[in-house]
Amino acid sequence: MRHLSAPPAAGPGPQQKSDATLVSTGRRLWPYIWPRDRFDLKLRIFLAFAALVVAKLVTIAVPYSFKWATDSLNSGSAHIEDLPALLAGPIALTIVYGVLRTAMAGFTQARDALFAAVAMNAVRRLANDVFVHMHELSLRYHLERKTGALTRVLERGRTAIETMVRMITLTGLPTLLEFALILAVFFVQYDWRYALATVLMIVAYMAFTTIATNWRIGIRRSMNESDNDANTKAIDSLLNYETVKYFNAEGREAARYDKAMARYEKNSVASYTSLAVLNAGQAAIFTVGLTAVMIMCVSGIREGRNTIGDFVLINAMMIQLYQPLNFMGMFYREVRQAVIDIEAMFHILEQKAEIADRPGAKPLVVSDGVVRFENVFFSYDPQREILKGVDFEVPAGKTVAIVGPSGAGKSTLSRLIFRFYEPQQGRVTIDGQDISSVTQESLRRAIGIVPQDTVLFNDSIGYNIRYGRWDASMDEIRDAAAMAQIDRFIGIVPDGYDAQVGERGLKLSGGEKQRVALARTILKAPPILVLDEATSALDSFTEREIQDALERVSRGRTSLVIAHRLSTVVNADEIIVLDQGRIVERGRHEQLLEQGGVYAGMWNRQREVHDAEEALRRAAEEEGKSVRVNIEA
Repeated sequence: MRHLSAPPAAGPGPQQKSDATLVSTGRRLWPYIWPRDRFDLKLRIFLAFAALVVAKLVTIAVPYSFKWATDSLNSGSAHIEDLPALLAGPIALTIVYGVLRTAMAGFTQARDALFAAVAMNAVRRLANDVFVHMHELSLRYHLERKTGALTRVLERGRTAIETMVRMITLTGLPTLLEFALILAVFFVQYDWRYALATVLMIVAYMAFTTIATNWRIGIRRSMNESDNDANTKAIDSLLNYETVKYFNAEGREAARYDKAMARYEKNSVASYTSLAVLNAGQAAIFTVGLTAVMIMCVSGIREGRNTIGDFVLINAMMIQLYQPLNFMGMFYREVRQAVIDIEAMFHILEQKAEIADRPGAKPLVVSDGVVRFENVFFSYDPQREILKGVDFEVPAGKTVAIVGPSGAGKSTLSRLIFRFYEPQQGRVTIDGQDISSVTQESLRRAIGIVPQDTVLFNDSIGYNIRYGRWDASMDEIRDAAAMAQIDRFIGIVPDGYDAQVGERGLKLSGGEKQRVALARTILKAPPILVLDEATSALDSFTEREIQDALERVSRGRTSLVIAHRLSTVVNADEIIVLDQGRIVERGRHEQLLEQGGVYAGMWNRQREVHDAEEALRRAAEEEGKSVRVNIEA
C-alpha cells in the first residue's frame, strides 16, 4: 500500500510576516522607550499620558459646547425685546467653546513637549548602539559592503525610530482613546445604529488603508534600494574625484548616477501615485459613513427625537473624528514604512562579529615584545590559500622585514597580527601569549602601525596626531610631530595644528600624510611597531626622509616591516622573502644577495629601475644646464 505524504503546510503569508515584523520591531524598541535606569523619563511618560487623557476629554466636550450654543439660538423667543436674553446664552457658550479649544490645544502641546525627551533619548541610544556595533563587526564585513549604503541605513534608521516612537505614543494611543469616547457618546446619547455605522466606517477605512499600505510597502522598498544605489554611486565617484578627472570619466560617472536616479524617479512616481489612490479611497469611505449618520440625525429631527444642536454635534464629532482617523491611516503607513528602515538597523545589530573576545579573555601583558607566527595557514576564500605554513619570529627590540612580489601575502600578516582575521591553522603569539586568547583592546593598544595608504579624518592636523593617544598634552603632540619631521611644515602652514586636512587628508601631500600617520604612532608609543609598505607610494627624496624618521622610531622596538622597496630594509636584522604564501628565503641583506635567489633577483631589478631613473634625472639636469647656458649666451 502506497502512503501519500501530506502536502507541506503553508507558511505565513506576506501579511502575517509583515505583522510579525511589526510586533517584533515594537518589542525590540520598547526597552529604548522605557529605559529601566531613567526615572525622569518614566515620569515624563506618565505626565504625557495624563495630558493625553485630559486633552481627549476636552476634545469630546468641544462639540457639546457647539451643540448647546446652537440649541440656545434655535429655542429663543421671536420678540425683539427678548434679544439680549436670547443672545446671552449663545455668547457665553461660544466663549466656553473657545476656551475648550484653547485648553485642548494646550494639553496636546504639553503632551508633545513632555514626550519629546523620551522619543529623542530612544533615537540617540539605539543609533549609538548600531554605530558601536558597526565598529565591532569584522573587517571582512566592511570590505564586503559599501560605506555609503551603511551610512544611509543609519541615517534613515534614526529618522524611522523617531517616527515610530512618536507615531505610536502621540498618534496611535490618542486616536484609539478618541474613537472609544466618540463611540460611547453615540451609543449612550443616541442609539446603537449611530455607533454601528461609525464602527463599520472605521473598519472599512482601516481595511482599505491596510491593503493599500501593504501594496505601497513594496514600492517603498524598491525606492529605498534605488536611493541607496544612487547615493553609493555619488559617494564613490566623489571620493575618487581625481581618478575621474584622470580618465575624463565625468560623462560616464554622470550616466551611472543618472541611471540610478532614473530608477529612483520611477519608484518615487509610483509611490506618489499610490498615495493619491490611498487618500482618495479613504476620503470616499469616510464621506459615506458621515452621510449615513447625518441622514439618521435628520430623520431623528423630523420625528422629534433630535434637535438642530444634535445635528451640529454629530457633524462636529464626525468631522473631528476624521482627523484622528486620517492620522490612523498615516500612522499605519508611516509605522509600516519606518519598520522597513528600523529592520535594516536591527539587521546590522543581528550580525555577529567574526572576531570576538573569548569568554574570560585576559589583557595582553607585553614584557619583551617577541612576536611569533607559528605554522600559520590563512585564506580569505577557501578556494585560494594566501599563507601556507608561515613560521618566523621577530625577537624583542629587533627589526624583521617581510618582502616579496605582489600577492605573496605580506600585508595579510599585518591584518593577522592586529587580529582583523584569524588563521585557519597555526597561531600568532606575543611573548608566548596566543593573541586569540587575549582581549582585542589590549592587543591593539600594544601595536602601532604606519600603513601604506594613510587615511586621515576630515579634521585638523592636531586632531589626527592626537588620535594616537587622546589624553596626550600639547607638548607631547609637538614632540611627536618633531620626531616625525612634520613640525616644520606645521610651522609654516596657516592655522598650524588647527589646519584642516580635508576629506581623507587630500589637502596634504603623500609625504605629509605619512608624517602625520607616523607622528600619531609615535604619540601612541607602542612596544610593537608594524610598518606596512609605509614609503612605497613616495618619491625617493621623501622616502629617504620618512625612512630616517622610521628608523629612529623603530629603534629599541620590536618592528615588523612589510616592504616593497628593498632599499628600505637593507639594515633589517632579518629579511624574510615570501613567495606564493611560503617563506622561500631568509637572512640579512648581504647573505641573501650572495645566495643569488629570489631576493637577489628582486634587488637587481629594482637597482636597474633606480639606475635608469637616475640616468634620466641627470640627463634632464644636463639638458636644463645646456639650455640655460645657451640663453645666457
